[in-house]
Amino acid sequence: MKFIIHSKVYGALTLVLLVFLSGVLGFKYLSEYTWIDAIYMTVITVATVGYGEVRPLDPAEKMFTSVLILSSVFILGYAFSVITEHIFSKNNIENMREKRVQKMVKSMKNHVVVCGYGRNGIQAVQKLMAYKQPFVIIELYEEIIDKYSKDHLPFVHGNASEDEVLKKAGIEKATTLICALPRDADNLFIVLSARQINPKLKIISRATEESSYQKLKLAGADNVIMPDKIGGDHMASLVVVPDLVEFLDNLSVSGEQDSINVEQVPFEKICTDGKELAIMDLDLRKKTGCSIIGYKSAEGEYIVNPEPSMILKKDSKLILIGRPNQIEKLKQIYHV
Repeated sequence: MKFIIHSKVYGALTLVLLVFLSGVLGFKYLSEYTWIDAIYMTVITVATVGYGEVRPLDPAEKMFTSVLILSSVFILGYAFSVITEHIFSKNNIENMREKRVQKMVKSMKNHVVVCGYGRNGIQAVQKLMAYKQPFVIIELYEEIIDKYSKDHLPFVHGNASEDEVLKKAGIEKATTLICALPRDADNLFIVLSARQINPKLKIISRATEESSYQKLKLAGADNVIMPDKIGGDHMASLVVVPDLVEFLDNLSVSGEQDSINVEQVPFEKICTDGKELAIMDLDLRKKTGCSIIGYKSAEGEYIVNPEPSMILKKDSKLILIGRPNQIEKLKQIYHV
């Protein structure tokens, strides 16, 4: 299709050139004009602008001019339609969209690459957008890209299991990869490929089968999420401890500022001078109104409801809970 459109464009441009050359040569040798006058007469005739002739035309010249006008009208009309079709063709729009995304990716760093824009991929992107986290989506199916093109999302078209496609999405400069494809085998292959390209990459993968969990971990995934299992656990919890689950469901970690209840703050935001302090010395409750409910050490160990005497170490994080206005105050003070 693309080859046919390009052929039609070249053919139309050739016809326009032939009409122009015929006009110039005709006026030059039939009317014995100078080259400048022949070009001028050809331009005003082909363009049908209605300017006067260089000198009055005899019957033969009038006949030649009439034929030139008629042929130029049809050929220019045809050329205009072909060039317009080329400019607004689907392939050309896709090329422009791809160039725009590639330009965006080149300027990105520390972004997230999302593989697959299905149900889980859409949810992941919505969360990233809520936190203003830069991201790129790799999607295999063109119809899905076309469906969401109005949202102006940064799509890279291709198979995410191919190294070249991952590199197009800037995997070498990314911090995180989210594998949200429905087939575990596809996610496994992507994890293996991505881990080889970027060993420092944090990889989060979706899994459907229990047997895939360990395989994805061995392949290099840092976290493996099983949506079906989480859904079943959640429904069972609504039977066993319904009030607790509903309370936790009401805690928001993203969205509008007037709805967020939970936030995490890294060590370097709290202890800007790099000095390690005890939690009690931070006095976060008095400053912001938020309460500390969790602590993540530099080694990745989680501690629920840490003691006030615990020392906040470098590369660790605090998890705080509060009302939306308290979370907003926390963000303003510590620039989270």
